[in-house]
Amino acid sequence: MTDRLTMQDPRNQYPRPPFPEQPQPVPGIAGQMNPRADHGETSYEGSGKLAGRKALITGGDSGIGRAAAIAYAREGADVAISYLESEEADAREVIDLIKAEGRKAVALPGDIKDENWCRRLVEEAVSALDGLDILVINAGRQQFREDVSKVTSEDFDKTLKTNLYALHWTIQAAVPHLPAGASVITTASVQAYDPSAILLDYATTKAGIVAYTKALAAQLIEKGIRANVVAPGPFWTVLQSSGGQPQEKVTKFGEQSKFGRPGQPVEIAPIYVLLASQEASYITGEVYGVTGGAGIA
Repeated sequence: MTDRLTMQDPRNQYPRPPFPEQPQPVPGIAGQMNPRADHGETSYEGSGKLAGRKALITGGDSGIGRAAAIAYAREGADVAISYLESEEADAREVIDLIKAEGRKAVALPGDIKDENWCRRLVEEAVSALDGLDILVINAGRQQFREDVSKVTSEDFDKTLKTNLYALHWTIQAAVPHLPAGASVITTASVQAYDPSAILLDYATTKAGIVAYTKALAAQLIEKGIRANVVAPGPFWTVLQSSGGQPQEKVTKFGEQSKFGRPGQPVEIAPIYVLLASQEASYITGEVYGVTGGAGIA
């Protein structure tokens, strides 16, 4: 693969659809994706922007969370990742990549739909890292349903607990530990602004994340803490093939973007680095769209 930092036509920099069908059970394993996603395993190069920092990333085993974890380690941060126990294979790869950079790596398997676990994972991260100054809320649930009548109460409950309740529980537990200069980064979606008909509950939570984070930013700046949102468009992650999209859409995923392809997780990692770093010292309450040209409101 060409060096991602070499000037080139971005439309052809990464694989374009059609892709093969590749159904996986929830939550899916990144290592089984075809083509493999680029999370920065060999392509991200750091420059010390987060030297000495201590980060907790939810959903850090795969997708955008994995890319952020790799980038943070290569920028000099110690990193704790949370993930489901069934995602252990992916998580182990990330832990090994963090350690390879000489950074402390902390594995925190558990289900964030459980309030007690959300609070405990923060305490365990703080204890293992000896503090916390970057919090990335990234873990999410996305399961398509063709019609509103098919979105069960169980669906709605699982999606809201994963995407919104867990965000609140984790942030609430983390804030007392965050010093002035710390950064909170949440992951929303273009779905917050341009929702797909088949992602009713998911889009609802992503709009909620935007509102929550903007309100939080207004509170936290009084403590010298910044809070911002990243809103991705179509990114090639295991979330899509494990029920996030119908398989016929997976085969064409990203085709509708201005680039004619989905984004790769490594392409959004620099935004998470910027927002965590002191270079973003005057940025709070903002939404950073990385949508492949779709734009956000």
